[in-house]
Amino acid sequence: MRKEYGKDFFERFHFLLLFTAVLLIFLWPNSNTAVHAQMDSCNLDPSRLLSAVFNDSSPLFCKSVWNSFILRYSQRQGNTLSIVLSATYTSGWVGMGFSKDGMMVGSSAMVGWISKDGKADIKQYFLRGKSASNVIVNQGQLQPTDVTPVVVLNGATIYLAFQLKTASPLTQQQLIFASGSSTPNQYVLTMHEYRTTVLFDFSTGSSSSSSSSSKFDQLKVTHGALAIIGWGVLLPIGAVIARYCRQWEPQWFHLHLFFQLTGYTIGVFTVVVGMSLYYQTHSNVTAHRDLGIFLLVLGTLQVSAFCLRPNKDAKIRKYWNWYHHWVGRLTLFLAAVNIVLGIELGGAGIVWKVGYGVILSVTLVTVTALESRVRIKE
Repeated sequence: MRKEYGKDFFERFHFLLLFTAVLLIFLWPNSNTAVHAQMDSCNLDPSRLLSAVFNDSSPLFCKSVWNSFILRYSQRQGNTLSIVLSATYTSGWVGMGFSKDGMMVGSSAMVGWISKDGKADIKQYFLRGKSASNVIVNQGQLQPTDVTPVVVLNGATIYLAFQLKTASPLTQQQLIFASGSSTPNQYVLTMHEYRTTVLFDFSTGSSSSSSSSSKFDQLKVTHGALAIIGWGVLLPIGAVIARYCRQWEPQWFHLHLFFQLTGYTIGVFTVVVGMSLYYQTHSNVTAHRDLGIFLLVLGTLQVSAFCLRPNKDAKIRKYWNWYHHWVGRLTLFLAAVNIVLGIELGGAGIVWKVGYGVILSVTLVTVTALESRVRIKE
């Protein structure tokens, strides 16, 4: 009786975990997660942070231009352009360039950062060439007004505010947004880690991406694809085989081992790519990063447990089974949660959301059908 009760409890708990993961897919677009609590958005007003040193009476229009980069701007009589650029920030530098042809060479940029001692700084740079020696500080074709540019750090968001004089009101303009992970030393600007070029229309607020840093985008896609394949597909398949295919002795065991080891290996590469992505962008993804590392620890424990698996006749085998099964189920559940969190943090489109939602739904339906079949036979 006790054995049947425990089995029934596990099955209900297992279904509850999968069902919760599916619900997350459909609920997250309408929820405000804690991750976004410190991020900037067009719904927030940064004037309280900047008013003391950057008081522009004209209303600022707001546009999310790329990833965490948000552009606030206004043009008023006298051809004065006011700019407030914000982005997620932990260290390094953030910049906004003005280009004639969308290329970095020949452009002029305003670059801001917070030094290790907490000092904020912002300078104009002229990008005469691609080497560090050709990135000249305090030079460029931008004409600042008498208003002193300012940099403000608020939580995980950095704000760059400055005013420019233009020959005529700007309409379409090639803008370059870039970021580097190293703080400038003696105003020497290091190579950017990722960037994008946006064709922005200051008269309408419309924008279109001209080009983006392939390194950053490819890393995001690679990280997401590996996570879904390893943690979201192969490991659940291996668990289903171990639960419902034991009548195929010993083929079920070899299949289970193949899917779990392959999924774990891909999971390791997922974490490696994710850490590389994190160190390049320094994004505020603490929960996603820590959960990913914790999943890697759980996966490693599972692999280690296999190597230490006792014989079937050993007295401790039942305790090993209990440990192996429950750690595996916890790993699968947390992996689903972290994949959902990663899709949201990465700003993935509807294709990623629907795609992984379908994968979770198929998993739930499959487990339900197989479990029903087992119960009927009993």
